[in-house]
Amino acid sequence: MRFRQSTMNFIIRLLSLDTLFIVPQNEVGLIERFGKFKRVARAGLNVKLPVIEQIKYQSLRIQQLDVDVSTKTKDNVFVTIQVSVQYRVENDDEKIYKSVYELEDATEQIKSYVFDVVRSEVPKLTIDEIFNEKGKIASAIKEGVGDAIENFGYKIIQTLVTDIQVDERIIKAMNDIVASEREKQAAFQKAEAQKIVMVKAAEAEAEAKKLQGRGIADQRIEIIKGFAKSIVEMKDTNISEDEILRFVLLTQYFDTLKDVAQAPSNTIMMPSTPQGFTNISEEIRNAVITGDLAAKK
Repeated sequence: MRFRQSTMNFIIRLLSLDTLFIVPQNEVGLIERFGKFKRVARAGLNVKLPVIEQIKYQSLRIQQLDVDVSTKTKDNVFVTIQVSVQYRVENDDEKIYKSVYELEDATEQIKSYVFDVVRSEVPKLTIDEIFNEKGKIASAIKEGVGDAIENFGYKIIQTLVTDIQVDERIIKAMNDIVASEREKQAAFQKAEAQKIVMVKAAEAEAEAKKLQGRGIADQRIEIIKGFAKSIVEMKDTNISEDEILRFVLLTQYFDTLKDVAQAPSNTIMMPSTPQGFTNISEEIRNAVITGDLAAKK
């Protein structure tokens, strides 16, 4: 009698232990009765029927899956794209049911979708565009994989293109192209700077010559005015107009010789004909005689 009582107590305790169970935080328990899904048990202390009901656990935490995809770009460069996919089971009884009973291996299914999206998007882009538009590729993966995996109770939180692996020779060639373009830009900018300097110098020279020409014109006007005044005054001395004109021309001639002599040059002014030397001597003699006559009067 005592043995039977002890056995019954043991069985009761055993059944009590199989009745109560705890579901950890960020997990759910799926209760099966005779192998058939019955209900979802949430985090905390739960009760089930002993023996006839069993438990399967499913995590609600965010999980990460890294996928390496090798493919070819639009310009026929082979690359390996490393994609990180962050996903989780949606916290809904129907979604939880699908994640457990409708999908055998979630990670392999997600990998298949990632391969499909990457190998359809990357061949549309050149190698340069891939590096510049990683965000576009990641968005395409999130959209493509998310729409497909959502039917099985999973949600894509984020997708990241974490690495793009290319042959070292391709990277070196790309760096050489960039360096060549930078050198071209530097040469162009240098040429543009020299052009600006030359243009400004030419503009300054033109402006200087313009001002110089204006000054020379004003100077000649004043000289002519002075000559006109001198001629009028010389007329009062009863000297003929021809003699006055020759005197003025000879004065200008000597002034020119003076300026040439003072200038830092080796210029020698000579008459164009042998007769010119005689003419110079006669003009000098006549000028001296004319000056003496004018002084005596």
